[in-house]
Amino acid sequence: MRTRLNVYFPPALAKQVDELAIRRRISRSAIVEAAVASYLSPDGADRMEAAFARRLDRLSRQVQRLERNTGLTTEALTLFVRFWLSVTPPLPDEDQAAAQVKGRKRYEGYVETLGRRFASGKTLLDEIPEDVWLRPPAKENDLE
Repeated sequence: MRTRLNVYFPPALAKQVDELAIRRRISRSAIVEAAVASYLSPDGADRMEAAFARRLDRLSRQVQRLERNTGLTTEALTLFVRFWLSVTPPLPDEDQAAAQVKGRKRYEGYVETLGRRFASGKTLLDEIPEDVWLRPPAKENDLE
């Protein structure tokens, strides 16, 4: 035997209950009954804690990936700048203007290539195996 209760919901909540009942093909009473039972359930707090733990785990993995990507980006840029500075001799003053014109053209080509690569979805980060980051750090002179 069931006891009848009359409850009042704000219109937006009532609409959500109606839409859920239609989608799941169950009665509104069944939805409200399940919600109240879940709310009153002694293990409801445990389920909420488990849900939060899963979300925190997912966020932790995302932060780890961001740290990895940022570290890789920083290391790649640093390595490139160090290499470039060590192998590129300074230009004489009379060659500066021509070098700047050539540099602008090369930079425009670089930006176009970068844009195409970014649009294709391919990244340097995808090309580096995960296990590379699990190895101990290499010595600084490995590339020299």
